[in-house]
Amino acid sequence: MGKYIARRILLMVPIVLGVATLSFVLMQLAPGDPAAAYLGDKATPEAVAQLRHVWGLDQPFLIQYFQFLGGLIVGDFGPSFIFQTSVLELLKLRMPATLMLMLVSVIFAVAISIPISLWVAATKSPTAAIVSRIFTATVQGMPAFFVGTLLILVLGVNTGLFPVGGYGRNLGEHLYSLVLPGIAVALTICPVLIRSLTAALNDSLSAEYTNFAMSKGLSRSKTVTNYAFRNAGITGISILGIQVGHLVGGALIVENVFAIPGAGSLLMQSVLARDYNVVQALTVVFGILVVLVYLLTDIIYSVVDPRVRLGG
Repeated sequence: MGKYIARRILLMVPIVLGVATLSFVLMQLAPGDPAAAYLGDKATPEAVAQLRHVWGLDQPFLIQYFQFLGGLIVGDFGPSFIFQTSVLELLKLRMPATLMLMLVSVIFAVAISIPISLWVAATKSPTAAIVSRIFTATVQGMPAFFVGTLLILVLGVNTGLFPVGGYGRNLGEHLYSLVLPGIAVALTICPVLIRSLTAALNDSLSAEYTNFAMSKGLSRSKTVTNYAFRNAGITGISILGIQVGHLVGGALIVENVFAIPGAGSLLMQSVLARDYNVVQALTVVFGILVVLVYLLTDIIYSVVDPRVRLGG
């Protein structure tokens, strides 16, 4: 286990380097000038050139690149051109809200997907299967921003049950304000999770040990919950890990819909303002997050299922 984790961490280095390099190159190729965007349309060419020099944007491409990599190694992403503070401080301020939204979304996704999958597998009812298919097909066809807007109108504006934006001031208000955005993000990964869990449950129900249990008089529903779900749960863990990319993308989009002061709104502001350092830092941080989740998923998978040997 230890050797496997060390090997995977070493493999993270070229992946993160690739993500960082791609982000840097794309920012360099992007149209616009951070200095000109910061100073406005009335700025003189001399003022723009002076600010570019202060920010180091007039240096050669390779020098900027290696300075970026050097800062990345020590965790220094440089200053934010627009927010007039270090990028690291911005990340400390904005990332907690995004991570909290992702956690709430996972909880909602599990709370929605497991009962539906159990209902379909345990009852073997055509009605349950049809309802599940309609639900997954409908949800899968709706983008996260549309679901978020719909929830705002139905459960926020019309009923007043939930706040339509903001993040609150304490943990209780944070969680309360994340209910609607959490559901919106969760629904983006529910279709895959429901289909995978349902298929895994049906596969388990066709195995010899579950057939033996039912032949001894155990009902189908109890066989599902007591036996089949154990193996299906392993599949669910794997699917959740694979869906982390969709989770990140959904969270970044929904944050802007609900005006949550997280990394999503920061990314949007930074892209529009050509704040290269912030965009590059967020890209690298989320790249590292995705790789770490994949690693954690593998570890949990091996612990839950002793048949899996990570060292193989």
